[in-house]
Amino acid sequence: MGAAYFYHLTRKPLQETLPVLLDKARGAGWRIAVRGRDPERLAWLDDTLWLGGDATFLPHGLAGGPHDKLQPILLTTSADAPNDATCVMSVDGAEVTPEEVSALERVCILFDGTDPDAVQQARGQWKALTAAGCAAQYWSEEGGRWEKKAESGE
Repeated sequence: MGAAYFYHLTRKPLQETLPVLLDKARGAGWRIAVRGRDPERLAWLDDTLWLGGDATFLPHGLAGGPHDKLQPILLTTSADAPNDATCVMSVDGAEVTPEEVSALERVCILFDGTDPDAVQQARGQWKALTAAGCAAQYWSEEGGRWEKKAESGE
């Protein structure tokens, strides 16, 4: 059974935090689906990840290409990632179900702490997932480094 990790972004934006988390997930041997809601935003993230430089190179693809199944990291709007992901990173409020949390190694929910709507949506996701019995952790970078602020179900 997996767990949902909530990342409250307050100091570094998504484009800086996501590569770090993707690198850690790859280090754990996981295949990852980065799930968003807006194809244009995912295309921007795709470009941003490619521009990271050699030191931060993360092999990935944008869903809809001929090699989606082979991608170790696939950016997608679909809940059915064809790359056999064992980790889902939800960005921009993309939904995650309790069944996914149970079936996957890890679900990461990244949300912008400066956006009240994103914070409210993350609170709703926390309540829904923990009420369904999913293990969850809430992490904040508010103090300048990542700290676990809450835990449920572990």
